[in-house]
Amino acid sequence: MRKQTRRQVIQTLSMAAAAPAILMAQSKAKRYRMGFSTLGCPKWEWKTILKNASDMGFMGIELRGIQGEMDLTKRPEFVGERMKESLKDLAALDIHISDLGASAHMHEADPGKRTAQLDEAKRFIELAQRLKTPYVRVFGDKLVQGEPKQVTLDRIIAGLRELGQFCKGSGVKVLMETHGDFPDSATVLKIMKGVAMPEVGLLWDAHHTCDVGKEKPADTFKAIGSYVHHVHLKDSIPAAGEDGVRYVLTGTGTVPVRETVRVLVKGGYRGYYNFEWEKTWIPDLEEPEIAFPHYAKTMSQYLADAGVKPT
Repeated sequence: MRKQTRRQVIQTLSMAAAAPAILMAQSKAKRYRMGFSTLGCPKWEWKTILKNASDMGFMGIELRGIQGEMDLTKRPEFVGERMKESLKDLAALDIHISDLGASAHMHEADPGKRTAQLDEAKRFIELAQRLKTPYVRVFGDKLVQGEPKQVTLDRIIAGLRELGQFCKGSGVKVLMETHGDFPDSATVLKIMKGVAMPEVGLLWDAHHTCDVGKEKPADTFKAIGSYVHHVHLKDSIPAAGEDGVRYVLTGTGTVPVRETVRVLVKGGYRGYYNFEWEKTWIPDLEEPEIAFPHYAKTMSQYLADAGVKPT
């Protein structure tokens, strides 16, 4: 082995000392507040999710199931001592959990089913607190057939208020998604005014209000924007079938995603621009290895064009 000179030894030691700083600088590379839902990558394990998020330029992830398990409170990554490891995994790559996606819905009239839905939401709120995650998504979901609309709305309002009360002091908010039978801003606004709690807000599924609610992004945001803390974005084209749409790569469809971004930026929105690719429910959609980086590239351009700078 060739003997090193004193200068070479000093240079080697200096480089070794600088390595952590270099790695930290790389992990702190400037990014836009973009995220994706794990609904779009059902085959990825925990560390694959984080690595791909980092490599693809995302800042956050929305946890909506991991490898087919939708109840996140049952995932080993978030139980016991594994929780500490998972938090370290996130910190190492400077990836943030934007929110947890619970399946709980507030419309259920049957007492047993209603209790089960509220219990799920509360378990997710407790998990979010341990993960230092600010939001838990729930659904209003359905209008009950044969029941006056206001009766259903009052039940949803009561459920959201119960969850809001449960959130007090936790640092977690509950967000109702504009989904299911609630794609119109007028009804959603009525629910939010009925709840009237700072611990409860909205997740705006912009595709749903546009495609099903037939609303323009600017009109929707004007009505409910003060309650919006998180958004779901995706693109589609009209198609035959029950849903009437086929999801396509962002920017290649008929949904005004770029316009929605402009509306959000102009309105002062500070949350994540989150990609919801429904691969879990629709297996023949493009693989996340294709759809996710395409979204990141397209959304970065939309945000830049709207005057947003990466952080």
